[in-house]
Amino acid sequence: MADGSYRRERWRTLVACVLLFLAYFLVPVEPDPNGLRLTLRSAGTLLLVVAVALLVTGQVRRQLTAPAGGAEVRSLIHLVVALVAGLLVFALADYVVADSQPGQFVGLDTRVDALYFALTTLTTVGYGDVHAQGQIARILVCVQMAFSIGVIATGASIVVKQLAQRPRRR
Repeated sequence: MADGSYRRERWRTLVACVLLFLAYFLVPVEPDPNGLRLTLRSAGTLLLVVAVALLVTGQVRRQLTAPAGGAEVRSLIHLVVALVAGLLVFALADYVVADSQPGQFVGLDTRVDALYFALTTLTTVGYGDVHAQGQIARILVCVQMAFSIGVIATGASIVVKQLAQRPRRR
């Protein structure tokens, strides 16, 4: 990939990640008194989680089956964006559960708290200041941990490995 093209792809990745973060902080998730709308929004959220999970899983699978050293920068960039999307979808799901059913999470009151919790869960740091208390929250966190270990951690390690093997300009 030419140097200018590589810079353009890095710029697109940054813009895509910024747009994902903006969407995360701006998407409306307030409880809805209308049962039908609430059901439709819940189904839409579930479909979004499944779509992002499939996207991230597909990108990781493509990287794992690519010949050694054959990963293109563009496909790595897609993987990076998919990994960020996966993190944000779980953070949003954590926030929606915490907001709609008080008592499910302890210490999770804002979207920043949810992002912090999703990131500490992903990195297996788990400070304990925010934690799942209710059964729904614990099921969600179990899914999040399994997905993080199996897919996101694998994807992140692929990105780091491929970028480390990338020939350097002199």
